[in-house]
Amino acid sequence: MHSPPRKRPGVNRSRQEQSPASLFTENATLIIHDPPLMSETSTSQPPLISIVVPVFNEEKGLQELFSRTALALERISPNFEVVCVDDGSRDDSLALLIAQHQKDPRFKAIALSRNFGHQRAVLAGLTYSRGAFIGVMDADLQDPPELFKDFHDKMEEGFDVVYAVRKNRKENRLKRSAYWMFYRLITNIADIRLPVDSGDFCLMKRQVLNEILRIPEQSLFLRGLRFWVGFRQAGFEYERAERFAGTTKYSLKRLLQLAYNGIFSFSDFPIRFLGRLGYSTIVISLMYTAFILSKKLIWGEIIEGFTTLILAIFFFGGVQLVSIRILGEYISRIYDQSRARPLFIVQEAHL
Repeated sequence: MHSPPRKRPGVNRSRQEQSPASLFTENATLIIHDPPLMSETSTSQPPLISIVVPVFNEEKGLQELFSRTALALERISPNFEVVCVDDGSRDDSLALLIAQHQKDPRFKAIALSRNFGHQRAVLAGLTYSRGAFIGVMDADLQDPPELFKDFHDKMEEGFDVVYAVRKNRKENRLKRSAYWMFYRLITNIADIRLPVDSGDFCLMKRQVLNEILRIPEQSLFLRGLRFWVGFRQAGFEYERAERFAGTTKYSLKRLLQLAYNGIFSFSDFPIRFLGRLGYSTIVISLMYTAFILSKKLIWGEIIEGFTTLILAIFFFGGVQLVSIRILGEYISRIYDQSRARPLFIVQEAHL
């Protein structure tokens, strides 16, 4: 059982006295569920390492995920936990997660009340994690859990975050091309320097996670927040595997939404683009006006106005619609932030 939802507290207490779920800015008004009380099978001592795994309709590959993840983490320490977040699955994923928790209490099962999306499911798992080191991986095993040992060894060199860099993808050509273009676009326009081809697959220290949890962000782009908070970070190249089972659950719409979150949350390029477009339009209009007047006054040519007028109307109409769309995206995000709806709702938790 867990306590009823309440407002996130401010940060007037010291961080040592606060749980990770309650670290927020003073003006934050987001509402979430506090982490439930630990079950009788849970250990009172926090684990060394916590791994967060969002799950959505992954029943075919969960047994392989359980066995490989347990073996991989035991190479680091037997004192670990795997926080699996069921993001409104419609298959037997949740039942398998609960059964695994009953078999091995180091595997935790958190069920969201509906499908909130990958990023919010990851945030839910991060909120409930208790380890000194916290990792994030997908349930499809494209992110091999065996790499957490390499991440942990790399962190012993003094790094606070070790993130994975994909040097080879197994997706279809269209998706590979889209990822390639997105990462290079956002790397060049973002206010922070995001490493190319890096995702959510990572291992970080508790201090880094605490700072991420303090950010009351509605439009989540967690890999961007991870770099925004700073600290010493290092990349680790790996060759991404194919899915172990099933098909991808990231639709084109959700991929575009994630891309929008990255661009609009970490760059003012769209606004600057509108300004440049406006200046360019003025310059082109003045040049064209000078050309038309020259034809009339110097060469005495008859000006056909209908075609020119129609083209001008279509051009400026298109510019205005694009401008309204970009401004509307920012306004929509401001509206979402002001409503301060909960980022996720937990229906049940097996901890």
